[in-house]
Amino acid sequence: MTSSIVNKTCAFVENKLAGDGSGHDWWHIYRVWTIAKTIAAEEQADMQTVELGALLHDIADWKFHNGDDSKGPAVAREFLNNNSADSKLTESVVDIVSTVSYKGAGVATPMKTLEGKIVQDADRLDAIGALGIARTFAYGGYKNRLIYHPDEKPVLHQSFDDYKKNEGHTINHFYEKLLLLKDRMNTKTGKRMAAGRHQFMQNFLNQFYREWDGIA
Repeated sequence: MTSSIVNKTCAFVENKLAGDGSGHDWWHIYRVWTIAKTIAAEEQADMQTVELGALLHDIADWKFHNGDDSKGPAVAREFLNNNSADSKLTESVVDIVSTVSYKGAGVATPMKTLEGKIVQDADRLDAIGALGIARTFAYGGYKNRLIYHPDEKPVLHQSFDDYKKNEGHTINHFYEKLLLLKDRMNTKTGKRMAAGRHQFMQNFLNQFYREWDGIA
C-alpha cells in the first residue's frame, strides 16, 4: 500500500516538474519510480526509501540551477522535514538525491546503500534505450545543441566541473555517458534490464551513421 508521504511526494513533484520540456519532466520521474519499485522488489530493499529517493532524485537538478548540485538535496530535505518524515528516512533519501547523478566518464559515483544503488540504476535505465534516445535529443534541442558534427569528437570528462561545462553535440553524449551506463549498473536486476536497452542504442547509432553517410 502506498504511504501518505509517498502520495504527497508524488503530488509535489508532479506539480513542480509537469511543464518541463527537456526530458526531465514528471514522466521521467514516474518511470524512474516505477523501475525502482520493480528492482526494489527483486533486490529486497526498503521500499519507502526507494520510492522517495526515486521521486525526489531530480527535484532541483543542477543542470537547471546554474550547476548548483546542492539545490536538489536542500529542496528534498525541506520537503521531507515539512511533511514530518522520520529523521533517518530523511537522511537516507537526501543522501540518494545528493549522490545519484552521473558526473563524468572518469568520475566514480558510488552509492552507500542498496536503496541508493537501486534509484541510481533506475535513473540510468531511463537514460538509455529508446526512451534514453528520445530524452537525449529533447535535452539537446532544449540546449540548442547540434545533433551531430563529425569533426567534434567525444570527451571522456575526468571531473564533474568539466562535465558540467560540456556543450558538445548530442551524438557525443552517447559516448560520453549513455553507452557507459550498462557497465555501471549496481544491481543484478539493473544489469539485466540494461542489456537490451544498450543494444538498442548501438543499433540506433549504426543506422544513424549509415543515414548520415547516405548509404541507408
